[in-house]
Amino acid sequence: MSTAHPHLLGTALPIVQAPMAGVQGSALALAVCQAGGLGSLPAAALSPDALRVELGIMATQSQGLPWNVNFFAHVPPRPDEAREAAWRASLAPFYAEHGIDATRIATGPGRNPFSDEVADLVEPFRPPVVSFHFGLPTPDLLARVRGWGAKVLSSATTVEEALWLQAQGVDAIIAQGLEAGGHRGFFLTRDLSTQMGTFALLPQIVQAVSVPVIAAGGIVDAPSVAAAFALGAAGVQAGTAYLLCPEATTGPIHRAALQSEAARHTALTTLFTGGAARGIVNRAMRELGALDNQAPAFPLATSAIAPLRAA
Repeated sequence: MSTAHPHLLGTALPIVQAPMAGVQGSALALAVCQAGGLGSLPAAALSPDALRVELGIMATQSQGLPWNVNFFAHVPPRPDEAREAAWRASLAPFYAEHGIDATRIATGPGRNPFSDEVADLVEPFRPPVVSFHFGLPTPDLLARVRGWGAKVLSSATTVEEALWLQAQGVDAIIAQGLEAGGHRGFFLTRDLSTQMGTFALLPQIVQAVSVPVIAAGGIVDAPSVAAAFALGAAGVQAGTAYLLCPEATTGPIHRAALQSEAARHTALTTLFTGGAARGIVNRAMRELGALDNQAPAFPLATSAIAPLRAA
């Protein structure tokens, strides 16, 4: 079972830093690598030029230590002009309040899936580990990644997803419990009623598969790490626990919220990208509805709300 694979990623410690777009770059990933864990670089929201720079930093400054680069494997939806217009109309009062000119807001997906073009860019850097969210890329792209000698990880939110990932030959599975911050990694279903907490999901996946399983969601301290290992995890993945690190790019308002009573109140929302993601409950969630809102399908909601996130 998974406990037969200690330090499966070649790190001194069986700890993975979760890739977190918008709040970290190579600095945090490198700090984690140097501390003995697997540092992760989130790539889905980076432009080609920015990704090339960040990969160069990881490749040249990691001192031979393993590191991970993470991509999304979603299938881009078709744009829906009517839904986009309704979405922007629902955001109009917030634009007005913050003096944002809605006509100047760019359109676009905001998050790009792994593709041949991205693979061409990444290949010269030969990342030791490549992880995916929302399943896996097409078999030909996955074969390219394996050709670099990279270990492949992906997230499962159900036993069915874990079995599917194992059948595709992943090196390890990240069991993402419902507590996890950021996007739900589900890909076989988007039914939230199928999602369960980490310590319910983890032992079920461990029993169902033969590859190593990494626990994610609610891993914040030594007791939660110990609990994950007791349930058969080969490693743990933590994200929120790193957001207050000096190397993280977490903004002042976000840092203050993380250290306040507000951090105890989180919810899944589709407001920020169109995909279900866990975050601290804020005014936008309360007034627009965390899940029952006009947000376009993932990731098409990203561009319209981006100026408000920066306001």
